[in-house]
Amino acid sequence: MMKSSNRNPYLFVVGCPRSGTTLLQRMLDHHPQLAVANDSHFIPRAIEEVPIGVDPPLTPELVEWVRTYRRFYRLGLSDAAVDQAATKAHTYREFVSALYTEYGRLRGKILAGEKTPNYDRYLPRLHSLFPWARTIHIIRDGRDVALSALEWARKDKGPGRFELWSEEPVAVCALWWRWHVSTGRWDGAVLESSRYCEVRYEALVRRPDAVLSRIVDFLDLPFSHQMVTFYEGKTRFKPGLSAKRAWLPPTPGLRDWRTQMNERDVELFEALAGDLLSTLGYERRFPAISLEIATLAERYRRKWEAEMTRRQASAGQSPSSPARHRAGADT
Repeated sequence: MMKSSNRNPYLFVVGCPRSGTTLLQRMLDHHPQLAVANDSHFIPRAIEEVPIGVDPPLTPELVEWVRTYRRFYRLGLSDAAVDQAATKAHTYREFVSALYTEYGRLRGKILAGEKTPNYDRYLPRLHSLFPWARTIHIIRDGRDVALSALEWARKDKGPGRFELWSEEPVAVCALWWRWHVSTGRWDGAVLESSRYCEVRYEALVRRPDAVLSRIVDFLDLPFSHQMVTFYEGKTRFKPGLSAKRAWLPPTPGLRDWRTQMNERDVELFEALAGDLLSTLGYERRFPAISLEIATLAERYRRKWEAEMTRRQASAGQSPSSPARHRAGADT
């Protein structure tokens, strides 16, 4: 029988989108003992209607939901492999565990996990289902996240899904980053230190060997230099490619709010999320916010909170704890 410490999914890589989750996933996926899937999203979504803490029985309908979920194909599992996993499982937990064990086996690895950024908002459910799992939460300066998100988001993707986006996308980026980071940190704080680890993107790209050494210690794995050289033989230099598509090595300064973000946008971001930046140790340009920007920030904050309340109501959820999810709260 597999030891509980080696059960799959072995880890989750989470973090606000555009924070370096793909970079970290690629590094860890190059460890000779660990396979890390990319953005399958399905684990919590398949059982959204089930109370947290409940491992539902596996039914044919649940298997089919997972099999046909639009991102499930990213695991690269055949229908036969899914069917075989289902025959071994009595509950959803056992089914998912079998799927990830097969994902690892196909790659010659005993351990397997998942990188889906917005799992930072599902840690209670994930860790109640898989109490042996480890979560790595990667955090990046929110102003650099905003610079990336402003190019990446659309009306159907990322912060572009929020109504406020059409009026003030920088405000949405600030509130969205705060929501993700605060929620992940709040829920991670109640987990054992052996189950939750925070890393900074900035440290990872500047000192990858040192940060990866700390991460593999957390994962109870030996260090492998293959994680640092993940990009070798894959980097492309075609003009216009994003860092992700170009498979660039760890590269400091790809985004730099100090030189690439205008003063008004920096001040607005800091008006909405500056206290979290300070809590995380990031420098702030505006220790005092002007009355004009403070007034705008308060208006945008109210609009954001109203939309969040409407979204929760439409999903049949009770209002979130202000300390966890509302834009005006710190962790």
